Amino acid sequence: MYRQLLALGTVVLLCVLPVYADRASEAFKQGLQAERRGDYDGAYSYYRQAYTAAPNQPKYFAAYTRVRFNATTQHVRAGQLLRNTGSIPEALKEFQKAVEIDASNFIATQEIRRTTDMLRRQEKRKSEPDPGIRSPGDALADAPPQGIELKPLSTAPITLHMTVNADLAYKTIGKLAGINVAIDPDYRSQKVTIDLTDVTLREALDTLRLLTKSYWRPILPNTIFVTTDSPAKRKDLEQNVMRTFYLQNVTTPNDLTEAANLLKQMIDVQRIQLLQGQDALIVRGTPDQMILAEKLLADIDKPKPEVVISVTVMEVSRDRIRTLGTTVPTSTSAAYLPGGPAVAAGSSAPSNGSVNLGSFSVAVPGASFTFLSSDSNAKVLQNPEIRALNNEKATLKIGDRVPIATGSFQPGLVGGAGVSPLVSTQFQYLDVGVNIDITPHIHSDREVTLKMGLEISSVTGSQNIGGITQPIIGQRRIEHETRLLDGEVNLLAGILESQETQSLSGYPWVSKIPILKYLFAQDSKERTENEIVFAITPHIVRGQEITEDNQRMIEVGTGSSIEVRRRPTAATPVQAADAGKTQSSAGPRAAAPEQAAKPAASKSPSGPQNTSLK
Repeated sequence: MYRQLLALGTVVLLCVLPVYADRASEAFKQGLQAERRGDYDGAYSYYRQAYTAAPNQPKYFAAYTRVRFNATTQHVRAGQLLRNTGSIPEALKEFQKAVEIDASNFIATQEIRRTTDMLRRQEKRKSEPDPGIRSPGDALADAPPQGIELKPLSTAPITLHMTVNADLAYKTIGKLAGINVAIDPDYRSQKVTIDLTDVTLREALDTLRLLTKSYWRPILPNTIFVTTDSPAKRKDLEQNVMRTFYLQNVTTPNDLTEAANLLKQMIDVQRIQLLQGQDALIVRGTPDQMILAEKLLADIDKPKPEVVISVTVMEVSRDRIRTLGTTVPTSTSAAYLPGGPAVAAGSSAPSNGSVNLGSFSVAVPGASFTFLSSDSNAKVLQNPEIRALNNEKATLKIGDRVPIATGSFQPGLVGGAGVSPLVSTQFQYLDVGVNIDITPHIHSDREVTLKMGLEISSVTGSQNIGGITQPIIGQRRIEHETRLLDGEVNLLAGILESQETQSLSGYPWVSKIPILKYLFAQDSKERTENEIVFAITPHIVRGQEITEDNQRMIEVGTGSSIEVRRRPTAATPVQAADAGKTQSSAGPRAAAPEQAAKPAASKSPSGPQNTSLK
């Protein structure tokens, strides 16, 4: 019973395998037809069926992989065109189709993320009111770094008209804001006139700092310390924080060094430690420097763009030969026959010891007539693909390595025996065949600059030099630089080599007579044409990802100090109520400067405040 089941299973398997093979072959043929029509989606579907049915067939796998890339690229380009015309939802669908075909395609994933961010920003603009004009650095400081931060101050506008000493002005604003003000004993206060209308409390503090050339920083959430603005004071009093930045796209130690130099040059961070083994930077500086360091490193720590360069090399050669005419004898030889019979003059009987024409043998070569014409064509096609990083050289070599003797040698005798010249000869190897060197530079506008060196070489003969046979190498090389769009084809043609040879061999003078020359001479013509065509096509597979945040202008303070302006944050209801207890509105003229710290009345915390002191 077991043997019967085994035999039945074998028969069924033998019947099913040809069916699967036929399905794979039929799907492959349909895929070829779809690819010729330019229907890459249909070709991808058919090739995938063929590969699924026969995964061990290399040609099915190669076709499936090749067309998967082409289909993905087609959807990515369609999505980019739709997005440029404003059809963002439709563009997102195209990018999603590209990812469904090839989930490992980087450019499709990037475009999905970029398009999704654009849709999110559009919805956010529709749902949020217009915030008005803000400082370019406000949005950067929405999430302040860890450290001592001043508590949120009320954003209600106030009006200040004061002519007092700077320390008293700080204390007055501190009372209005509900914060403590500590003055440095070394700080020399000077009289200042403040005339501000409809400003926030933080804006009033910043304006007073500029007028008095002073410097303040929070030492507690509800207390600020005021001192003279000088490098020495800032170094002694500025708060320092430390953070480790882990970079994700470092490929060489030089990348980490460039990032450290960028922080030193742009935001004046002096304490940076490089961790080569972990691709990290340990940075110590002020909280504002940390905010800007995070912004700068996020701008530069991006994966390098990549491009796939398709190179099509076509070499077409044609040889035409025409040979017409007679190969005539041009030389003969005569030989003496000793002992041969001789005939005396006037006698028909041979005579011993005489020499005549019969004593010689003359060999006359034969002639041949040739009527030949030949025309031969040869075509060599190579289609390699090279994937390269931005600004990184990619090299492709297809062919052989031919040894060539170099250096000097001195043949001689050792012990009475000759020494081979190869004993003292050095050899180097040359790459003969198709040699391609390409360095791409990918631009942000989907363009690629290619610096190329294209070479085709072959061994055309040999030559004996000093007893060593050296190869003769024919070479054709192009070096140039061009800028192409993604998917644009650059055709390098016109590398044409044409050689024509004509020869005439035969009897002198007679070979110049028309028609008769073909009886007494041979005319031969040979024409050789060899043309090489290069087709270069770049395909960007990972683009340069630049967002709106990367291009945004940032306010970083002055030339001598690094500062980031915080976005005004409204106080909580409890904080606003507490601050309102100290906010005041004095009359046009106060009785005395010392009464500035004791306001007479208080308005609503949300209404504008008016303080006038002289």
